[in-house]
Amino acid sequence: QREFTQKKTFTTWINSILAKRIPPSVISDLYTDIKQGHMLLDLLEELSGQHLPREKGFNTFQCRSNVENALTFLKSRSLKLINIHVADIIEGKPSIVLGLIWTIIFHFHIEELAGTLACTYNQPSLDCSSVVDSSPKASRSAKKSAKIKERWKMSATKALLLWAKEQCSLHGFISVTDFKSSWRSGLAFLAIIQTLQPGLVDLEKAKCRSNKENLKEAFRIAELELNIPRLLEPEDVDIMNPDEKSIMTYVAQFLQYSRNLHEPEEDMQEKVREAMSWLAAQEKKLAKLLIDTENETCYQKYKEMMSFMESFNQEKKPFLPVLLSKQSEAELSKSQQQMQEEWDKLISQLDEWKGKLDQMLPSPLDGIEAWLQEVEHLQAEGLPGLQDSFKAMFAFREIIVIFKGLMDCFDSHLDILQSFKNEDEKNMPLVFPEKLEEMKRRL
Repeated sequence: QREFTQKKTFTTWINSILAKRIPPSVISDLYTDIKQGHMLLDLLEELSGQHLPREKGFNTFQCRSNVENALTFLKSRSLKLINIHVADIIEGKPSIVLGLIWTIIFHFHIEELAGTLACTYNQPSLDCSSVVDSSPKASRSAKKSAKIKERWKMSATKALLLWAKEQCSLHGFISVTDFKSSWRSGLAFLAIIQTLQPGLVDLEKAKCRSNKENLKEAFRIAELELNIPRLLEPEDVDIMNPDEKSIMTYVAQFLQYSRNLHEPEEDMQEKVREAMSWLAAQEKKLAKLLIDTENETCYQKYKEMMSFMESFNQEKKPFLPVLLSKQSEAELSKSQQQMQEEWDKLISQLDEWKGKLDQMLPSPLDGIEAWLQEVEHLQAEGLPGLQDSFKAMFAFREIIVIFKGLMDCFDSHLDILQSFKNEDEKNMPLVFPEKLEEMKRRL
């Protein structure tokens, strides 16, 4: 039960992070997808804001190399990877994969958030503004840094618990003493929601409801009103000994929400101005690039696009909290609305640029790219939401027929991609290698 809950919780958490990438990545099966290394590196790049070395392919050697690169990066941040070895991750051993993901969640999510509370609760933080000490002095003393981090790990958990207690204490009768049974009734989740957004819940009514009803209501409101991903289900929490790590991961998201909520107006306006300036610079840079590469080959255009996107994805990270605001459109200021329009416009320009480059691919790759987009569009549409069961079944059958028709081409497209000779008569590459790898990955 614990392993099943952790797998589900961690997968949803990872996907909420990977959704920020352009294009977004999705974990389907945690144990299978992580062992290839690509998703693991995607996750670490998104969390750290750094570009990490990787092998492009998916054979055993390349997957192993990518996992090794990920573990090397984590060790460089003085993280203890006890009994976490490359071979075990490649084999997809559940306990090892879950242990690795928990280490990542704790370091990049919980420690970082709890670090903002360190001054408030007098915890022995490395720095009140940042959990990670990057000073030269600290770098010269790896052992000392690791010991401090070990002490901080305990206090990060304590700081998060103290924060949760503080939110619940405003409602008197709710006691929070741990990240296990204290959350079983659902009242603690509801109390935190009520503190963060008064009026969304009725705690008096909640006293008379069952645990499952309260948990269901709390998770529903958190998802719909606070835009907090639903990492847990009532049956995960309403048990004798619920999983501590899963609950901590979920509770930390409420702390993240509170940080965004209480940002001073002047600070927000300054961030909006900085984001607007960055967006204007990116638009100018993109416009110049389109002119400069107008007469270039397909290979060179793709190379320039990949270079631009790599830089873009790194530079956007500091601006994501303000660009992807959880506020509704009605709550946004005029400058924020203008910023959102500029952001949407830039993303649209990037999508249009990529679309034009995809159309320029040499035959038969252009046909395979069009086929991939059609299949992806069909998958993204989902099932028809019809009340009439007969009409729904008929519509569903139509989708199946279309999908089966498309999948008749799968084997031939795969053979073409795997055997494609990527060079012209002068032995120069026809297509940027990363584009070919991307198409194989999507296939």
